[in-house]
Amino acid sequence: MNITIEFGQVNDIDELENLYNDLNDYLADGVNYPGWIKGIYPVRQNAIDGIKNGNLYVAKHNGTIIGSIILSHEPEPAYYNVKWGFEYDYSDVFVIHTFAVHPRFMKCGVGKALMDFADKHSVKSKVKSIRLDVFEGNMPAIRLYEKCGFKYIDTVDLGLGNYGLDSFKLYEKLI
Repeated sequence: MNITIEFGQVNDIDELENLYNDLNDYLADGVNYPGWIKGIYPVRQNAIDGIKNGNLYVAKHNGTIIGSIILSHEPEPAYYNVKWGFEYDYSDVFVIHTFAVHPRFMKCGVGKALMDFADKHSVKSKVKSIRLDVFEGNMPAIRLYEKCGFKYIDTVDLGLGNYGLDSFKLYEKLI
């Protein structure tokens, strides 16, 4: 499958919102590995913010958005209480947020392509590591991250217990 990855643009916001809604509908009808909830996360505002901040990237196939990823320098507060592989200022670290693949394109290599892009972009940007958090029950994502060379660091509470999301695994990949 031919996948291109590029900066998200303002005119991508409607399509990203549709991707998020389609993905949340799909998750609600099956096994909701990440624990995402339509109308709560991810939502249109996540796309708007990512594009405004210049850190949202879209994966496209034949001109259609089939996935997205945000690479920011903004960690969750719980990240500061953890012993990472190396201690860096967050200006030297990318944190993955809102990593999404459209349900029609799952198991087609889109997630791997986005993770490979994150690697290449990190090298080009001269960051020292990539970090992420993942709900401990999200085994498909955990398998992908581990396959892509991410190392488990710790398990933390991100304050999402009200949504039944008590524990998140933190992963890091040194660049």
